[in-house]
Amino acid sequence: MLDCTDPTNRATAIAAATRAVEGGSVIVFPTDTLYGIGVDAFNSAAVSGLLAAKGRGRDMPVPVLVGSWNTVDGLLSYVSSDTRNLIEAFWPGGLTLIVEHAPSLAWDLGDARGTVGIRMPLHPVALELLAITGPMAVSSANRTTMPAPTNVQQAYDQLGESVSVYLDGGEVPIGRPSTIVDLTSEVPSLVREGAVSLEALRAVVPAISGPAG
Repeated sequence: MLDCTDPTNRATAIAAATRAVEGGSVIVFPTDTLYGIGVDAFNSAAVSGLLAAKGRGRDMPVPVLVGSWNTVDGLLSYVSSDTRNLIEAFWPGGLTLIVEHAPSLAWDLGDARGTVGIRMPLHPVALELLAITGPMAVSSANRTTMPAPTNVQQAYDQLGESVSVYLDGGEVPIGRPSTIVDLTSEVPSLVREGAVSLEALRAVVPAISGPAG
């Protein structure tokens, strides 16, 4: 485990994690919501390694984390006004948006049928890492059906040697999953309520339907 809680060590730790990602390996790092297990989003073999580490099938595609608003323009086929408004209101932060990705992208995140869940996290370690690596395929750093970790030891206890580098950023600030909104239909819909409430979302995009909508 590499300590990122001390700023003097963080650059060295992030450099080691970056090398691992560039080499196609799986890493664990802190986000604002939970600890994440991540790989290069454009390396299909690495994504397969992530799914294997979690014990997860391709029927549950891996979301993508980005390090800036601008990255979205290169990943999506179209950025709607609702998408832009939600990004400006809640990124960086605990909101994942399901959108249609650009058909030209050479990635394989699972059986996503042309869509991707995308988020910009509010955590200094995650943002510094993403600024170097670019978009990463990231899921919560736990075995499927097991509790999602809020610290690096919980992640290690579940994933062990299947992960090359663990970045320790201390306890995460939120400790619950991101909220997920699906923007691929005419009416945006709430898929999962988590770090951002439905009430807060509707203050920005009133048309968002609830879980049963």
